[in-house]
Amino acid sequence: MEWLIPVVIIVAVLVVIGIYLWATYNSLVQLKIRVDEAWSGITVQLKRRADLIPNLIETVKGYASHEKAVFENVTRARAETLSAGSPGEAGIAEGHLQQALKSLFAVAEAYPQLQASQNFLQVQHALVDTEDKVQAARRFYNGGVRELNTKIRVFPNNLFARGLGFTEREFFEVADSAAIAEPPRVQF
Repeated sequence: MEWLIPVVIIVAVLVVIGIYLWATYNSLVQLKIRVDEAWSGITVQLKRRADLIPNLIETVKGYASHEKAVFENVTRARAETLSAGSPGEAGIAEGHLQQALKSLFAVAEAYPQLQASQNFLQVQHALVDTEDKVQAARRFYNGGVRELNTKIRVFPNNLFARGLGFTEREFFEVADSAAIAEPPRVQF
């Protein structure tokens, strides 16, 4: 009977460790899924914005067809945004697109008829709305990444999380933060 007490203690410790590992694994899976979902939300909003840009270009092109370099820069930045596969690539593309849109809106400011165009105003409003949604999706994603990365790094999770296939995720940060410090806008 003396051997029964140490066996019960060892079994109890193993059960507690097993429950801890099970709960931690499940919470890591939930966080990973949340981060994947948040990234999906970002890509949806980036695609929505990219779909608005050709309408904006066509509207401005009707008034300022000689601004070919500006249109090419916006088109190139749009393609870069659509082809971004990681948060780092998306951050770089985001900075390029913001700069290109600022130059496009600068061209638009020179054409009062364009600024009064209902089509231009609708596309601009939709673009501003989408920019807000991109920022909200980015905050949600980065919050999920923060939670996941913290859970992976804290002790004792850091001892086994990587062994279970969980890796830290990259934040969605714009390489040139000055490029997004102020959203592109047109003054009427």
